[in-house]
Amino acid sequence: MKPQSPSEDVPSPSAVKSVKPLEAQVWLTTADQTQLLTEQQPVMFTDGAPANAGSTQQDRDQEPVTVKVDPDTSYQTMDGVGAAITGSSAYLMNQLSPERREALLNDLFTAEGINLDFIRHTIGASDFSVDESGRPARYTYNDNNGVRDDHMEQFSIRQDAAVIQVLQDIVSKKKDIKVLGTPWTAPGWMKFGEDTLTGWYLDYTDRKNYEAYARYFVKYIEAYAAKGIPIYGITLQNEPLFTTPDYPSMSMGAEEQALFISDYVGPMFHKAGLSAKIIAYDHNWEQGLEYAEKVLDDEGANPYVDGTAFHCYEGDPSAMSEVHEAFPDKSVYFTECSGGEWSEGFGDNLSWQMSNLIIGAPRNWAKNVLMWNMALNPQGGPSSGGCSDCRGVVTIDPQSGEVTRNVEYYVLGHYSRFVRPGAVRVLSTQQEGRIESVAFRNKDGSFVLIAANTGSEDTHFKVESPDGQFTYQLPSRSAVTFTWKT
Repeated sequence: MKPQSPSEDVPSPSAVKSVKPLEAQVWLTTADQTQLLTEQQPVMFTDGAPANAGSTQQDRDQEPVTVKVDPDTSYQTMDGVGAAITGSSAYLMNQLSPERREALLNDLFTAEGINLDFIRHTIGASDFSVDESGRPARYTYNDNNGVRDDHMEQFSIRQDAAVIQVLQDIVSKKKDIKVLGTPWTAPGWMKFGEDTLTGWYLDYTDRKNYEAYARYFVKYIEAYAAKGIPIYGITLQNEPLFTTPDYPSMSMGAEEQALFISDYVGPMFHKAGLSAKIIAYDHNWEQGLEYAEKVLDDEGANPYVDGTAFHCYEGDPSAMSEVHEAFPDKSVYFTECSGGEWSEGFGDNLSWQMSNLIIGAPRNWAKNVLMWNMALNPQGGPSSGGCSDCRGVVTIDPQSGEVTRNVEYYVLGHYSRFVRPGAVRVLSTQQEGRIESVAFRNKDGSFVLIAANTGSEDTHFKVESPDGQFTYQLPSRSAVTFTWKT
């Protein structure tokens, strides 16, 4: 409350009574799953000592954890969070009854549910692509029986029909949804050696392959736009430092990617009048700085590149800050992480994903967070040669039609229900290993503080902001979101 100046009139008692104390709304998810993004009683801000201090002497004797929120110190503008609508995810969604499918899409993409606002899309087949019968499918948009088609006259997205149907329904519910496209491989006839979609690399001995592949990206964006699905941006290659004979994949070194962008993709996008962002790398935190430096230090590529994208499978989120420090004018994206049966504990997964993804990624300059498959079946499929024990944001049982919300659903929801696109990250302090946090200011002036107790003990902490302070007791390996508006 603002201190009263001696020159100001003293308000009447009735006026004082009409002032409503500021309160923060609270949503909680606990390791034991008794609370799953469940709204709690609001907590009240106070001007002085905490009104709801620890209830035990031990609480009061412990050195308190204090989270300070400073809205005057701001960082990146956020795009949002979501997951990939892979071929497998779309297939499973389309197996649901119309009523259940509609309910699921509303739950995922509207304010009735967790309100996701970002989607990753595979350009052609990935390791989670299937045909209309649910069998593994391997294709690009111009296979052409291995025959060269430099001008993309045989280009077609018809094999994406199931995915397109889902994306169109999502766009109808959320016009401003962001869609990021990523290829797992170029058409086989562009690649070195035999005509193959699995492994290898572009045949650099014939520069016509680079020109044809750049035209392929243009055709992709234009074809999806014609279906009413605007493409926000593209990455040039999923996991360019890894290839496998088991599913569609292709390598693309950093120097090659810089050349591809500077001489082909960038100029061709400009000539076509495309606004889609060009994003480099799209692989693990580990090796990200080295790759980004080789692309962004290239004078020809740099002007065309919006930023760098990362995955979670090696390294840690601090790699994104290293890239930001080296290239502060470029964006940072987080584009893939999958949960799986290799880690079954709900609380452990909740704690790790909140710490590294929802909190750790934005604190290290990521402007978005994307999980891998939006939906998989109870067996972690249907897959096309890749991960055999991955877990989707939701699990769909095609036999019963039952939809199960997994830990990833609640992790994303702690952000997406409250932080809207265009929000700005603001300063919040934290104590790693105990209470970790990230804070945002929405465009409407409301504030969101997301906190996770990553320790093994319940922790009492205090939140301080210019609007006042409050305290909260957070169980171990649990997460909480606070929202307030002055």
